[in-house]
Amino acid sequence: MTPTLVRHDLPHPGPGLRVDLSARARDWSEIQERMLVPLYDTVHERLEVGRGTRLLGLGCGSGLALLMAASRGATVTGVDHSPERLALARTRLAPDSWGTRTRAGSRVVEGSPRDAAGAETPAYNLVTAFEPIGCLAGDSEGLGELLAEATPLAARGAPVVLAGWGPPERCATSTVLRVATRLADPLRSTGSWRPSLRDDLEEVAHRAGLRPDGSGRVACPFGYADADSAVRGLLSTGLFDAAVAATDQAQVDKELAEALHPYVRRDGTVWMPNVFRYLIARVP
Repeated sequence: MTPTLVRHDLPHPGPGLRVDLSARARDWSEIQERMLVPLYDTVHERLEVGRGTRLLGLGCGSGLALLMAASRGATVTGVDHSPERLALARTRLAPDSWGTRTRAGSRVVEGSPRDAAGAETPAYNLVTAFEPIGCLAGDSEGLGELLAEATPLAARGAPVVLAGWGPPERCATSTVLRVATRLADPLRSTGSWRPSLRDDLEEVAHRAGLRPDGSGRVACPFGYADADSAVRGLLSTGLFDAAVAATDQAQVDKELAEALHPYVRRDGTVWMPNVFRYLIARVP
């Protein structure tokens, strides 16, 4: 849960935490990112993404949502702060990659939305922020900063899509994420788990000067081939970094595996039902 299951712009691990960022990006791309495909597809369908769509993806990560939009004919631009994930996104969006011909002008940019602007760049008519908020305390603050830079690049009336976790009782993964908070104590003053609130997305939209114009819910179950894949996928989000810094990697791996145990099925696969919410807001 995107930077990963939530914000991709979470800080890089500190100097005391040794992480193979390239391996983590691959785990995100190959294991975790696909869990949000139902969300991407539902939004693209509802907003009729296709030829004529000029999409700006905030926190685009390794680019799966961009690829799905490009396959519908959209011209896409993605921004992110992770060079490792962006390298994977560029490969995905290369012409004829995966049998999908991307539109001319599709690109990914390291940095912020401001870095995607240019005198010759047409106004975007769709902005997406698919990384769900409502998982970490304060995660909406980073989203607000992104929107402040992105909305001036969008056309008047353009839809801006925000995403968030559903109610904890409908998100099995919320019980697993509590492991990160418990192990990270006393570092939990920042980046601690919190349950999502019903009006989280609306509050972000209002603070950004956007006008809410519809919402929906999407089932996004997290399914993994085995417990090891589940651990790797969840660690790829970066949400457990504070817990690793406070204890050690072996302890986090052990307790994460134990928290996943109720969701391991008889065939060894892991299945966690979740519901995500999205909000469509409009640029004034």
